[in-house]
Amino acid sequence: MRLHLAKQEGCSRLMPTYEDIIVPPKKFVSIDWGELWRYRDLFLVFAWRDIAVRYKQTALGVAWAILQPLITIIIFSFIFGTLMHRTSGDKTTPYPIFVCVGQILWLYFSTALIDASNSMVLNAQMIQKIYFPRIIVPATAVTTHLIDLAVASLILIVMMIYYGYKPLPVGYLLIPVLIFCSFTAALGIGLFLAAINVKYRDVRYALPFFIQIMTFLTPVIYPVNILDQHPLVKILMTWLNPMTGVITNARAGIIRYGPFDWYALGASLIASFVYLLLGLYYFRSTERYFADIV
Repeated sequence: MRLHLAKQEGCSRLMPTYEDIIVPPKKFVSIDWGELWRYRDLFLVFAWRDIAVRYKQTALGVAWAILQPLITIIIFSFIFGTLMHRTSGDKTTPYPIFVCVGQILWLYFSTALIDASNSMVLNAQMIQKIYFPRIIVPATAVTTHLIDLAVASLILIVMMIYYGYKPLPVGYLLIPVLIFCSFTAALGIGLFLAAINVKYRDVRYALPFFIQIMTFLTPVIYPVNILDQHPLVKILMTWLNPMTGVITNARAGIIRYGPFDWYALGASLIASFVYLLLGLYYFRSTERYFADIV
């Protein structure tokens, strides 16, 4: 904050005026929590806008948050469960509910990642006109999809009632950890891709293709133990893809599928934090140029 002395017209008394001086961060991975708190209302406005725009002028509205995973689960169950006779890996877990757990979590991660990556470009006009903490934009995109995750979880609840499943007690405690891990990974990678997308618009075309590939490199439609005969591939999937440990332990805690894999969960948490730090570092180091090239 810098103090100036200015003379008003018709008044000989000097009046103080103030102006805000915006300086780049000294530490690229630092977050000014005080500044974010001052802009909390803007975060809420962005969040409400994103939710409203997503379902504006749609006949089914928020029901799309249920239809999208439901249709995908039905297709996967028919193709892999019926036509290809793919099972969940044991003799007791129905394949539809097995796929449901993985698909709901993966759908949150993938859609949040795509929206976060495109968020800076979609808000270009506002970024060019006014100052606000730029991290709010991708963070809002990742946060609002938590509502879709909650709505889509109704499918899983109905299927658990139908098949007679009840989560383990530790499963209730583990659910927030798994969601937090998914959120952190999506935000970290989303920050990195959002910064790149400002300069190179290839991201918006390459990312959906990458997501399609990652769907089959994530244990959504198959159990992770199917890779026991390929230990190197399993290690790479466990450490490079945070959703591997998330989905594996979600199935263990929610539908009691197999034992908990604490090693995979630890790897997912470490990987998600590493992605967050790298994404935050690159985002903060390039955000001073966003208004010029977005």
